[in-house]
Parts: sequence; structure tokens; C-alpha cells
Amino acid sequence: MSPARPLRLATYFHVHLVSDSTGETLNAMAKAVTARFDGVIPIEHIYALVRSDKQMERVLAEVATAPGVVLHTLVDRDLRAQLEDGCRKLDMPHIGALDPLVGAMSRYLGAALSSRVGAQHALDHDYFNRIAALDFAMAYDDGQGTLEQLEGADVVLCGVSRTSKTPTCIYLAHRGIRAANVPLVPGQEDGERLTQLKNPLVIGLTVSPDRLIQIRRNRIDNLNASQASNYTDQDAVREETVKARRAFERRG
Repeated sequence: MSPARPLRLATYFHVHLVSDSTGETLNAMAKAVTARFDGVIPIEHIYALVRSDKQMERVLAEVATAPGVVLHTLVDRDLRAQLEDGCRKLDMPHIGALDPLVGAMSRYLGAALSSRVGAQHALDHDYFNRIAALDFAMAYDDGQGTLEQLEGADVVLCGVSRTSKTPTCIYLAHRGIRAANVPLVPGQEDGERLTQLKNPLVIGLTVSPDRLIQIRRNRIDNLNASQASNYTDQDAVREETVKARRAFERRG
């Protein structure tokens, strides 16, 4: 009888998927590649419909807070250059996922490349449903929308600042789920109004205080911004997260 092989802990890593369309192609490619590695689990950050400089700036700010691999399927040359330049400054690997295949096909066919964004997608029902879900997520991001409007969501996420509410909403929208999010802000928004919602599933997102402080400090540093001390103060952040957890437990 051969000796038992020692258990190997899983390796987690961040992978940022940047697309100027729905990102479905990129997501499928990333899953196919990571499936080739044993004990490797990707933490996906999906940025869909990135089509402006300001959107790309937000992407790069998020990438800076969670170093990892950046994969993209950007058609627009300027946006692509902005992403690649930003990744170089962050010393982060960036890969045009379709580049090898597109280059080989172009050389074989001798044909010009299409610059039309999302040309690979059939305009079927599921596609339009995902687009509608993405529009919904952006329209009702960061506490936007009345209770009546939030009733149109399938899922409403709430949590303190920097608990990945927006990326999670985009991830869900990517799969046709209409998601909105409401940040818990001390002295302003405690989430109590969400208990009145009848249709959506309301989910509270939590994070450890130490991890939250790290994320917030990185955020401030990368934006070269100043912030009230309570935003990263250890005692204040611990109190903020404890109150959120208690509120979630009390409301089920």
C-alpha cells in the first residue's frame, strides 16, 4: 500500500477580466485555463462594458487594490493602451486573451480586423437579458434608487464601504441576475429600509476589520486622496463591521 500523498493547500489568486462587451468570452477562457492547474482557485474581478477613459481609471484603481493577472479583450486601441500602460506602472502582467488566435487568423485570411465591439455575440434573448441586468446594476449602484425601484432587483447587496458590492453586482449581472447594492454608511444609512423590500433577496456582505483597513488604505493611496480618519481608524472600522454583522443577524 503506497503512502498517502500530503494534502496541498489551494492557491488563490486574483484575476481581473476587462472587456468592452459583456465579458462572457473572457470569462469562459479564464475558467478553461485555470482548470488546467490543480489546487489553483481564481478570485474573479469582472469589468464589463468598459468603454470610456473614466471607466478604465476605475478599473485600474480596483486592479491596484488586488494585485494579480489582468486579462482583456479590448477592441479600442486607446483604451487598450490605457490599460496596458496602467498595468506596466503597477508592475502587473496583462494579456490580450484573443491576440494569438486573432493574429494567426488575420495572417492566414489576409483580412482586416473588425473594430466593432462585441461582434462575436449573437443577439439572442440571453444576451439582451445580460445587457439589461448590467444596465440595472450600473443604474442602482452605490445606494442609488428608491425602494420602489429596488423592488425590480433579483438581489440587493448591502455592506460597509469596500466589501466588493459593485464587483459582485457586475458578476451577477453577467449571468442575467439583476443586482443592486446599498452601502452602509455610519450616521447616514443603516440598511433598515431594506427590510421593507418584498421581491429581492437581500444579502449582507461581511469582511474582517483588518482586511477592510488594508483595502481602504490601498484605495486612498492609489487615488492620492485624503479621507476622514474614521475611514481607516482601527477602532472605528472594528465598530463599523461589528454593527453591520449584528444588523445582518438581527434582520436574518
